[in-house]
Amino acid sequence: MRIIIVVNVNTSESMTGVIGEAARRHALAGTEIIALRPYFGAEAVDCNFESYLSAVAVMDRVIGYGEPYDAVVLAGFGEHGRDGLQELIEAPVVEICEASAHVAMMIGRAYSVVTTLQRSVPAIEDRLRLAGLSDRCASVRASGMSTREVDEDPGRAVLAVVGLGLRTSKVSTYAPPDAKKITAWPLSTALGLRPAAAGDGPAGGVAR
Repeated sequence: MRIIIVVNVNTSESMTGVIGEAARRHALAGTEIIALRPYFGAEAVDCNFESYLSAVAVMDRVIGYGEPYDAVVLAGFGEHGRDGLQELIEAPVVEICEASAHVAMMIGRAYSVVTTLQRSVPAIEDRLRLAGLSDRCASVRASGMSTREVDEDPGRAVLAVVGLGLRTSKVSTYAPPDAKKITAWPLSTALGLRPAAAGDGPAGGVAR
């Protein structure tokens, strides 16, 4: 069994619960998720002071955890402390801002980040630049809601993101091809190298 520690960067019990539930929902079978929160610090991290304080608190919490584990996930977007924790422990340390950017770049040519307050934008830009992930970041935008407001009213947070009017790459760069006739496609079928299969269409089953 793999054991992954997921650390909330703030002291909110409710946010830690939500983070733990989400991690367990998406974890592979046979993976145990341990959700932790710092013993001290801010109940919501929305500025540099709170982020630096959180970095110390998170390192303290992980170092003080006495049970075995295989990896640590820092559930704070663009927060400080990942590099310091990585120096202190042998297990891999994953920060969700960096992880999200890596996944996004496998889906689209570029990506954008939606965060809470405008004051959080520079910290996220710095984290992406430090990780070498900023070249394909199209923008970092703020919803205008604080971390605590998001926790207290998730429905309003969704509306705030929708209100930004963003679109994903699936309706632009990597959208399916427009419906049109494509001669001799699939090529292997046209050349007689394989029999026609169900789903073979003018664009290999993706045109419509």
